[in-house]
Amino acid sequence: MLNPRIPLLALALAIGSPLAAFAQETTEAPAEAPAEAPAAAPAEAGETAAPADNGLSMGSEVGGQSAIYTASTHEKWELRCERTGLDADPCQLYQLLKDADGAPVAELAIFSLPEGAGGPAIAGANFIAPLETLLTEGMQLTIDTAKPRAYPFTVCTQIGCVARIGFTAEEIAAFKKGASAKFAISPFVAPDQKVSLDVSLKGFTSGYDAMVAANVKADAAVAAAAAAAPAPAAAE
Repeated sequence: MLNPRIPLLALALAIGSPLAAFAQETTEAPAEAPAEAPAAAPAEAGETAAPADNGLSMGSEVGGQSAIYTASTHEKWELRCERTGLDADPCQLYQLLKDADGAPVAELAIFSLPEGAGGPAIAGANFIAPLETLLTEGMQLTIDTAKPRAYPFTVCTQIGCVARIGFTAEEIAAFKKGASAKFAISPFVAPDQKVSLDVSLKGFTSGYDAMVAANVKADAAVAAAAAAAPAPAAAE
């Protein structure tokens, strides 16, 4: 099983949810008008009246800064990283995929695997499609004029259905050299049709190399933190 450096939950937080609107329409009841705030008591002589709040909450900060941030952009790709509190943060290379009408349809987040992870894959990816995708048809990826490769979907969550993909060194090299790539999925309501999603490969090389460099530093930071941690006390 692939081991993404950023968990799927964190990926969902990073993504926002452009697929939610694509996947289903929601009907909300009209909001009731806020209750009229009681009139403030008149201030006594010599006192300054506090400003009226009009029944509106100004909110309060929760949790501080988001754990996910965009470290850099590379054409259509974003280098999205997760704050860990260490000297370096793990990152993924992200792109939002749109249909021919410009509507957001799917999302792709590529991550490098640590050295010595084993297996033929040197990188992985989470491809997230809308919930109404026909899962039995899986997903197909084509790079330039190469033969398409088919991948199954792994799991569906509230943000969409996820295919977890492994890439070999040769496939990453094809991404770097390629002019174009396409994903193809089938809608559940039209199983005989394919929705083709273009993947821009402009900026992929610089983005991928930046991601790998960031993850090498993140691995070193994790190792240093583990080495500096106090040893657990021996049981008596």
